[in-house]
Amino acid sequence: MRTADEHAEAALELAPKPVAIELALRDALGHVTAAEVVAHTDSPPFDNSAMDGFAVRWSDVQGVTDSATVRLAIVDESRAGVPAKAVLAPGQAIRIMTGAPMPAGADTVVPVEVADESDSVENGGAAGIGEVTVCEVRAEGAHVRMRGEDARCGDRVIAAGVELAARHLAAAAAVGAGRVTVFRSPRVGILSTGDELAPLGAELGAGQIYESNSYLLDGLVRGAGGVPVLLGPVGDSVPDVLAAIASQDVDLVVTTGGVSVGDYDVVKAALAGAGVDFRSIAMQPGKPQGLGIVDGVPLLCLPGNPVSVAVSFEMFALPVIRSMRGLSPLRVWQSAEAGAPWSSPAGREQFMPVRFITQRSDGDMVVPATGAGAGSHLMARLAMADGLARVPAATTEVQAGDSLMVRRFAG
Repeated sequence: MRTADEHAEAALELAPKPVAIELALRDALGHVTAAEVVAHTDSPPFDNSAMDGFAVRWSDVQGVTDSATVRLAIVDESRAGVPAKAVLAPGQAIRIMTGAPMPAGADTVVPVEVADESDSVENGGAAGIGEVTVCEVRAEGAHVRMRGEDARCGDRVIAAGVELAARHLAAAAAVGAGRVTVFRSPRVGILSTGDELAPLGAELGAGQIYESNSYLLDGLVRGAGGVPVLLGPVGDSVPDVLAAIASQDVDLVVTTGGVSVGDYDVVKAALAGAGVDFRSIAMQPGKPQGLGIVDGVPLLCLPGNPVSVAVSFEMFALPVIRSMRGLSPLRVWQSAEAGAPWSSPAGREQFMPVRFITQRSDGDMVVPATGAGAGSHLMARLAMADGLARVPAATTEVQAGDSLMVRRFAG
C-alpha cells in the first residue's frame, strides 16, 4: 500500500500552476501576492507633525531651559488637509495639529503640553493670532515625521508570496498601490454521493442520514482560501456522477463517498476508467482514496465517512489548494505528548483527531477527540477536535506520555 505521504506527493503532482491576476486592493484580501508591491509615492508624502503643538524654528527655541523660556508670536495654523499659508519667520510660531504638514520655515514641533498659549484674537475667522511661551524643548527636528521615512517611492512594501491580511492592504493603500498582482483563488467543486443522503430539513427515511460532507468541505475549502462550488449531492448513479463533474467550470474537484470495494461504490465505477487511480492507503481513517485528471481537471476522491473526509482533506486536498494559491503546500508538524492512552491499527499510520489540553507549563498535551479510536463516522465528536496526531504504522498502542507529531487544523 502507498503511504499517506506518498499519496500526498502524488496529489501535489496533479496541482495546476497558480494563475496570476490583477485585483483592486479592496478585492485582494486573503489572496497571495504573485509580484511584490512597491510604493507609488513617498510615505509620508510630506513632512508632518507627530504631535498637536506649535511648529517653530529650532534657532528660536534651542536656548530654552527651565529658567529661560521663549515667547513667540502665533501667525497661522496648520491642520490635517489644510496647510498653513504663512512662511515662518524668526520669532514666530504656527499652531499645528497631528498629521498636519510642516509649514515652510519650520523644522521642529513643540508639544502643546510644554507650551503656554495666551488668549488669541480672532482674525476674520482664520487662525487666531496670539502668543505662545515655549517652556521645554527636546531636540532639533523633534516630533517631525519626515517625508519618505516609512517608504520611498519604488521601495518594496510587500514581498511576493505573501497572503494578504488587512495590515497589508492598509500598507499598500498608504503608498498609493490601488491594484495588486495576486494568484487567483482556485474554484473547488464539491461532490457528495450516496442514496442514503437526505437534505437538512427533510424527514429522515429508513436508512437515511443527513448530508454533512458538503458543509464540511465548503468550510474547509473557504478556510484554505479556495472558492467552493457545490456539484451535488447526487445518488448512487454513474451518469449523475459524471454529469455533476462535467457541469461546472472548476479548477479542482473533491468527491466524497463511493471509493471503496462495495457493489455500490459509484464514484469508483464512474471514474476508474476515466483517468482516476483508486488504491488503498496505509492510513486510518481514510484508507480508500482516488486521484487523477478527468477532462483536464484534477480530482481527489475521498471516502464518505465524515472524519475520513476531514483527515483526507487535511492531508491531500489542503496541500493542493495551497499550491494552487501560490503558497507552500507544506504545513509544520510539531511534537506533543499524549495525555491519554489509545489503540492504533497495525501496519497503518493513524491520524487521530485530538484535543489540545494544557496540563503543564512547558506545553500542551493531546487526547483523542472522538473516543478510543479514530471513529471515522463520529462527525458530532469531530467538532471537539483541534487537530491531528500522527501515530506511526508500527505502533499499536499509544501510552500517556508518548511523544507524537501533531498539528492543529488549518480551519
